[in-house]
Amino acid sequence: MEGEMPHHIAVIMDGNRRFAKEFGLTTAEGHMKGKDKLEEVLDWCMELDIKVLTVYAFSTENLHREPDEVESLMQMFEENFYRLGDDERVHKYGIKVSALGQRDLLPERVLKAIDYAEGKTRDYSNYYYNIALAYGSRQEIIQAIKQIAQKVKEGALEVEDIDERTFSNFLYTADFPDPDLILRTSGEERISNFLLWQLAYAELYFTDVYWPGFRKIDFLRAVRSFQFRQRRFGT
Repeated sequence: MEGEMPHHIAVIMDGNRRFAKEFGLTTAEGHMKGKDKLEEVLDWCMELDIKVLTVYAFSTENLHREPDEVESLMQMFEENFYRLGDDERVHKYGIKVSALGQRDLLPERVLKAIDYAEGKTRDYSNYYYNIALAYGSRQEIIQAIKQIAQKVKEGALEVEDIDERTFSNFLYTADFPDPDLILRTSGEERISNFLLWQLAYAELYFTDVYWPGFRKIDFLRAVRSFQFRQRRFGT
């Protein structure tokens, strides 16, 4: 594709449950379809040489869903992180896998799987695949404020030295550039507590397609829309 390519795409994967209901599937089957779609999107990003993909897989609010649904999701996350650690594609293309979120809210078995995937891909730097899990942006901002306040209290940081870059360094995404494009499926046009600080100058793209039904042409349309926009960065 001609034109400027987004370096970092962030995706709010919405619509698994509605997709399942529409096609007579169980909720768990809908989430599995969503997981399969994510595999495709990762491939599409590499085809276009998009270096960073961050996906909103599970919010802190999602923990309040029905226990059976949460349990099935945790099982899926556990299996998928182990699979990512052994995925030939991940090692062939040098994809670094990271989980972003409040890890203390996750079961121990999921944490072990995350450690496995992150450990196996720690030294890679060609592509970055970030999975936001037990993630909430307001909570992320609050923990950053607390950490900065502690640094000031200890005398390790002067108040006058706190700026945007300093603050960004205390976020889960400290190692990554801010997203260029935020994509949300399912027709909802809201951010839902996702990367609130980081998306300050991102381009937003909404599509009414449910996440499991998201096609490559839909993805390319989102990228093309980004390419046609004139980014102003607040100017």
